Amino acid sequence: MLRTAALTGALAILLPAAASAEVELSFYGGIQSAPHSDVFTSGADGYPSKTRVKWEGKSFDAPPYYGIRATYWASESVGYGLDFTHTKVYSDDESREGTPYEVLEFTDGLNTLTANAYRRFEPMAGFTPYVGAGVGLAIPHVEVSNGATSTAEYQITGPAATVLAGASYDINERMSVFGEYKFTYSQNEADLDGGGTLSTDIITNALNVGVSFAF
Repeated sequence: MLRTAALTGALAILLPAAASAEVELSFYGGIQSAPHSDVFTSGADGYPSKTRVKWEGKSFDAPPYYGIRATYWASESVGYGLDFTHTKVYSDDESREGTPYEVLEFTDGLNTLTANAYRRFEPMAGFTPYVGAGVGLAIPHVEVSNGATSTAEYQITGPAATVLAGASYDINERMSVFGEYKFTYSQNEADLDGGGTLSTDIITNALNVGVSFAF
């Protein structure tokens, strides 16, 4: 009797939690920018040791800025998942003026892949607020050239971290739309063809809009 009562009690606790669990797949785009940062090189002939760079996001130029997110909502309020974001940064002409750089950009992606945790709150006027944070890796396409040597390849360049806050609105039981602000920080140390390394820490700020599908 005690075993039956214990099992019944456990099921009473677990079944509502299982029923509330869902997997959500989200797709988003938006506008992304990045503030200035210092670019350092070490052991790289033909490159300056330090350059102050103004970055441009060019969010709508091909390939455009976008993200894909998979979230497992373990309960009505707590979720976990993976988030891949394809950001871009171009050095502007003024930053390269007077330097050997002919190309300095991460434009087939200053890509980040992070494992995130999320917290969503009670709906307000039909909108469900949420926050999230995570850590992972920067996997950019490094594009650097001084005319004599050129680097153009994907590399794992260092750690990345992100925080975000937004709100979603349900269209129906399975589909919702959302808007959010997303901050991402990445440390990037890339190997250069011809020897040496290039390193820079990059922050991106993004305003995202997207659509989610629940399963």
